[in-house]
Amino acid sequence: MMIEIGGTYDLEVVKQTDFGVFLDAGDLGEILLPKKHTPEGLSPGDIVEVFLYTDSDDRPIATTQVPKAEVGEFAYLEVKENTPVGAFLDWALDKDVLVPFAEQHRPMVVGKSYIVFLYLDKQDRITATSKIDKYVSNDPEHGFYAQQAVELIIANSTEMGYKAIIDQSHWGLLYNDDVDERISFGQTIQGYVKHVRVDGKIDLSLKSGQQIRDHYSQIIEDHLRDHGGFAPVHDKSPSEQISDLFGMSKKQFKKAIGGLYKQKVITIEKDGIRLV
Repeated sequence: MMIEIGGTYDLEVVKQTDFGVFLDAGDLGEILLPKKHTPEGLSPGDIVEVFLYTDSDDRPIATTQVPKAEVGEFAYLEVKENTPVGAFLDWALDKDVLVPFAEQHRPMVVGKSYIVFLYLDKQDRITATSKIDKYVSNDPEHGFYAQQAVELIIANSTEMGYKAIIDQSHWGLLYNDDVDERISFGQTIQGYVKHVRVDGKIDLSLKSGQQIRDHYSQIIEDHLRDHGGFAPVHDKSPSEQISDLFGMSKKQFKKAIGGLYKQKVITIEKDGIRLV
């Protein structure tokens, strides 16, 4: 296994000292886990999970603290300080992570949070950039598929909806019509691949296909209960009529009544649908 700065690993304790323990980090050599982050009772031969980064002198060091992101990942981080070399962000470690001025999409403000990507600079120091576009892939050969559960980071808003980073790798679009809850910039949220277009672009949803069908089924069932158990629409009715009555597309309506019919909740008649 290749051990690199910026990742989390299970490493063996090889030496114990008054100021901490040294861990076997393979090609990186022996790396110090300072005493303040060393679990009590840790002895040579024990295995401990640590994150590897560099200290203020650019020496590799280990910690049992858990960062908000690792190298190769995106995160929404708050600016703690602006300095002559750039902005420092809080990523839950003792040492804050630097965004050099050249890597700031726009000048960063203390107290505000930004989506950044973490990478190793030429000196193998963990560095952040808010110029994230070059690190989010648009490759159409991505392997995502409809109804796949994914993790989303809400990254931008457009007239159509919200751009989101899917599983730390690709762009996707969450349409306004598919959002029925409050979401905010930088939020990490569970989502689903709704549709993969022929050009490989990905449409997203906050609900699984089954949840969406259940939602529309409930709308139809509630409407029938409130209107004497009958609605004068069916799968051959005009799309406009269905949309006006239920606020859904004809395709969504047909799927929903198909499920309700199979469950024997409704009957489908010549002039409409009826609650059983």
